[in-house]
Amino acid sequence: MAPNWLMKKAHRVTPVVVKMENPNNWSMVELKVPSEEDFLNDAVSSNKRRAHNKNARQLTWVLLLKAHRAAGCITSIASTTFSLTYAVRRRVTSGRTDTETDTGIPVRTSTRFYTCIKACLLLSILLLAFEIAAYYKGWQFGPPDLHLQYLYTSTNPFAFKGFFDWIYSKWVMIRVEFLAPPLQILANSCVYMFLVQSLDRFVLCLGCFLIRVMKMKPVAKQTLTDLESGEGDGFFPMVLVQIPMCNEKEVYQQSIGAVCNLNWPKSKILIQVLDDSDDPTAQLLIKDEVHKWKRDGANIVYRHRVIRDGYKAGNLKSAMNCSYAKDYEFVAIFDADFQPSPDFLTRTVSHFKDNEELGLVQARWSFVNKDENLLTRLQYINLTFHFEVEQQVNGFFLNFFGFNGTAGVWRIKALEDSGGWLERTTVEDMDIAVRAHLHGWKMIFLNDVECQCELPESYEAYRKQQHRWHSGPMQLFRLCLPDIIKSQISIWKKTNLIFLFFLLRKLILPFYSFTLFCIVLPMTMFIPEATLPSLIICYVPVTMSFLNILPAPKSFPFIVPYLLFENTMSVTKFNAMISGLFQLGSAYEWVVTKKSGRSSEGDLISLIEKDWKVNPRGGISEPDLEELQKKMKEEEMKAYRKRKHNRVYTKELMLAFLLLTAAARSLLAAQGIHFYFLLFQGIAFFLVGLDLIGEQVE
Repeated sequence: MAPNWLMKKAHRVTPVVVKMENPNNWSMVELKVPSEEDFLNDAVSSNKRRAHNKNARQLTWVLLLKAHRAAGCITSIASTTFSLTYAVRRRVTSGRTDTETDTGIPVRTSTRFYTCIKACLLLSILLLAFEIAAYYKGWQFGPPDLHLQYLYTSTNPFAFKGFFDWIYSKWVMIRVEFLAPPLQILANSCVYMFLVQSLDRFVLCLGCFLIRVMKMKPVAKQTLTDLESGEGDGFFPMVLVQIPMCNEKEVYQQSIGAVCNLNWPKSKILIQVLDDSDDPTAQLLIKDEVHKWKRDGANIVYRHRVIRDGYKAGNLKSAMNCSYAKDYEFVAIFDADFQPSPDFLTRTVSHFKDNEELGLVQARWSFVNKDENLLTRLQYINLTFHFEVEQQVNGFFLNFFGFNGTAGVWRIKALEDSGGWLERTTVEDMDIAVRAHLHGWKMIFLNDVECQCELPESYEAYRKQQHRWHSGPMQLFRLCLPDIIKSQISIWKKTNLIFLFFLLRKLILPFYSFTLFCIVLPMTMFIPEATLPSLIICYVPVTMSFLNILPAPKSFPFIVPYLLFENTMSVTKFNAMISGLFQLGSAYEWVVTKKSGRSSEGDLISLIEKDWKVNPRGGISEPDLEELQKKMKEEEMKAYRKRKHNRVYTKELMLAFLLLTAAARSLLAAQGIHFYFLLFQGIAFFLVGLDLIGEQVE
């Protein structure tokens, strides 16, 4: 080591090796080590030049790091492309289509909707080939104006130069006279619907902004006192808690455990586990879990129906017919994957005190697996807007919103006054909410009270859930429209129910979303006489997506995938809306949403605390963590082995090729915005059609 006097005079440098991902590609940069004067705070004014040099060195180091990161991103593009290509090939060769059952047996899917999509696809391919041939012959039509010389050629019989020119000129005249006018009318109608729905969404966002700025929220009229005895000034009425479930072996322990830990006097609460399972193993597991909690002192009962009619509505209706149900004033409902916090009842039931007109208190949902994959992230954006904006604004300003079916507390008198649970639709929650509103009952939405649940992680499960959620409202609209017209509520409330709640948000939204972006837009590429403005193609959808993502600002990087995925889901929503409106075969389809049984960190902590073992000597021993981790890995491996082939969705693939052929046609006409929108939307349909979004777990 050199002496100190030599170190002071020498110019010290530190070699730094920047390693790249490729071992053969590296560089070495020498950077000066900061001197001792650079760290003295009292010498700032006299060392400006030295500080400037230090900042330059730091900037160089930052730029080198950024260059290294950029190079890593570039080199990873090739591997990502190969991985995606391999995944696509694997899905095509081994995946089942949505026209097959789980046993591989094909089913008949020649529906009118599917036939219409196939016809549009075949027509677009034919027209694309026709337009390419015309393009190289000089017949170039660019919207919105046609070239006059070509119009003259098409009407002058002496100007024809060949058979193809004659055919194409006739095709142009057919487009101008017969095809373009009705297509333009349909396009304009969809544009007007889109603008009205966008205005409605903008007004909802303004209402949410006002609630946030003014800090407005429902306030309870009580303060809690003695919780165990239920005495004093506290409000502790009799509460019935119901957990409906059906073959949900993955989540029954979480929901039962969370409900049994609710902070409420045990003498004033009864928990009903309403098991509709037809799997004997699931029945035994759920019954055993109920008996465990009953031995621990929980006031809980197990109920299984012999005649399982009416799905969830029939299950709840049967439970309310029990003789002991008349002793209770309120009923709280939690689906099998919901995990309420211990203070859920104390924060919700308190709002009923001295408010006899209040029939429902609804809490918002939070999600334990929102970051699991791209599908759950996009669902999180959608549902956050639903609760933060739609439910909160409607609840605060209108005292009405659609009950979410779970994480809510009903006044039993309001249920009975509204006719109780009915089995006439697949959205029994919305049905009872509408009937309660028609009978004058008010509703409160609590945005600050959350109940944890789980999002569907596979596209198949999410698709079936959305089909039920969009088919049921149309069934309900057909059934309750006469009751809305005859009811004694105000004209404003009737208008809100019919035109805003049902028509605009449940019928018009899926109709224009599918028709405008999946049918009309690609058809205007082949019939350029009918046009769509760039405002509708780009700027308004981006603005609406930006508004949708505001309640979840951390999800802003997913704004483009969210916009494309919502248009992709319009196929399922449109099909469900049509089937519900006209009572087609799949209108009453009910499939329990598949759960994976994920828990939050708080649930894992409580599980560890619960698993403390009492040894025979009277001491308490902590569970073997290694054994617990080993069991968790075994369960993960079992779940991995149960993964089945991802499905290939034919409707989405047909629309993908339709949009991609339209994108190729727009490229011939040099339409930039239309081309990029059609291209990326076609890719989105292609990825969803091959089930490359989300997980598919048996």
